[in-house]
Amino acid sequence: MSSTSNETTAALAELDRLESEGLTAFETLTSIPDWEAARVVFLGLKQGRLKVAQEALKTLPGPDRKIYGQRFNAVKTALEVACETAKTKLDQSVVKTAVIGEDLTVPGTARGFGRRHPLTQTSEELIDIFGRMGFELARGPEIEDTFHNFEALNIPADHPAREPLDNFYLTPKTLLRSQTSTVQIRVMEATKPPIRVVALGRVYRPDAVDATHSFMFHQIEGLYVDRGVTMANLKSTLRQFAKSYLGQDVTVRFRPSFFPFTEPSVEVDMMWDSSGRWVEMGGAGMVDPNVLKAVGYDPDEVSGFAFGLGIERLCMRRHGIDDIRPFYQNDVRFLSQF
Repeated sequence: MSSTSNETTAALAELDRLESEGLTAFETLTSIPDWEAARVVFLGLKQGRLKVAQEALKTLPGPDRKIYGQRFNAVKTALEVACETAKTKLDQSVVKTAVIGEDLTVPGTARGFGRRHPLTQTSEELIDIFGRMGFELARGPEIEDTFHNFEALNIPADHPAREPLDNFYLTPKTLLRSQTSTVQIRVMEATKPPIRVVALGRVYRPDAVDATHSFMFHQIEGLYVDRGVTMANLKSTLRQFAKSYLGQDVTVRFRPSFFPFTEPSVEVDMMWDSSGRWVEMGGAGMVDPNVLKAVGYDPDEVSGFAFGLGIERLCMRRHGIDDIRPFYQNDVRFLSQF
């Protein structure tokens, strides 16, 4: 017999030894970790013994490769079947042990579920309340241009509200919106009166963070434009909203104020608690004629009111919270109360 034939004989003997040792190993396993270790040793794709035996095929002479290949495939099939059989037996053993070791009549451990953030809950409730009052929901971009954030709202170029220290400018002509009033401009540009919408979303101002202020907060903006809209409509709408959201005993007051985009303008305050403390909830007023002109409306034909309320403060008033900061600190103990 030539040296080449001897090489083939040795390779076939190694296959016999691999099959015998592999079958014995899989038949004697007692745990899943042991099974995984045996699988890697015998069937591992990179350095498993079966992979090494497959590489031996390349070194054999051409006439012997068919014989070796047939024997290799038989060994491979036998080991794979033994591996799967061992895994099935071990899985059944684990299930059987778990069932025997536990009282299935005992209630299972309850799993905790996530819930909506309190500000999300508040936003959804506000949308529902104003929806029942006839207001549709509108949304707009958080990155705004200076026209919609200032010019169209009757805030001229030299107005202090446009100072870089009071806004988050991204470029000379774009910024993070400082108010949801920008949405009312976009709605009026695209829609003819009558209009009755609320816009809700995040706004940004570089305010120092304290118990009632943050550099990012949420507003809900309301707009109603039609023939014959008056301040009386505005006051009755906000009072009805306050009673719907905070209860019939809530006290609301309106203080004269000034905003470039409304005339006349008012601050909307609500009684905070029994101590008699008032807290500003937002601003409101009749839409300034210049704003109506900026979007192509005729102020001699239509009038309207607008209001903007802080969602955080409404949520705080509803739940008796005195500090805005816990809303953004991700403390599960706080958030799980809602």
